[in-house]
Amino acid sequence: MSDLLSTTSAPVLLWMGLTFMLAGFSKGAVGMGMAIVAMGALGLVMPPAAAAAMLVIPSLVTNLWQLFNGPILVKLVRRLGSMMVALCVGTLMGIGVITGKSSWLPNAALGAILIVYAALSLAAYRPLVAASAEPWASPLVGFFTGVVSGATGVFVFPAVPYLNSLNLDKEELIQALGLTFTVSALALAAALAWKGHLQWQVAGSSLLALVPTLLGMWIGQRVRHALQPQVFRKWFLISLLAIGVAMLARALTLAFGL
Repeated sequence: MSDLLSTTSAPVLLWMGLTFMLAGFSKGAVGMGMAIVAMGALGLVMPPAAAAAMLVIPSLVTNLWQLFNGPILVKLVRRLGSMMVALCVGTLMGIGVITGKSSWLPNAALGAILIVYAALSLAAYRPLVAASAEPWASPLVGFFTGVVSGATGVFVFPAVPYLNSLNLDKEELIQALGLTFTVSALALAAALAWKGHLQWQVAGSSLLALVPTLLGMWIGQRVRHALQPQVFRKWFLISLLAIGVAMLARALTLAFGL
């Protein structure tokens, strides 16, 4: 077993296992939310960089499955290629935040991102982007998504609202999310390795985390057929909002010594 897990207390190991199971459940039930759940919950018990490294393999495996489970991969790569390149650049530029000495800053940023994302989603905010704006909007959104990913380990904002604004049909949107999350996970892994935070010991821990993640994803897929997606999504977003508030409050308390 890796050094990271062998030196971690039993309650924290249990928390980590439950976190990845819940993250996988969210992925299976609604097709997204794994990184948000994992980073939000793990950020309460370990440094953000370690949490992001733990997430690499579960995120990559589940997102590759989502990416290739669709009919228009080549078309999407051509359409969103500039966004993916800019995303990688942004991740490399933002990675210094999550790997820095200050743990409160990435936690505060992640808490703020969760609050904004959950609030916008609960409000059903969905702008529409004209096709003529995509050539400049896609790389801009990709760059800022990369910066946020590098700083917090979460790669949903502003990419997810943007992809929702492109008038894609259901299958296209799911595959576009898979493409974005896969590139984000690879870029984050490369940036963490560049900063020396993705070592073999951490990779082993990340591989073990794949087990509860896949179990949770299987359960989520089963539940999805029995539960109204709108109901689950509503309570999922409310939970994210609560986690974001808790993380932001905790980070600010650490920052100002309250």
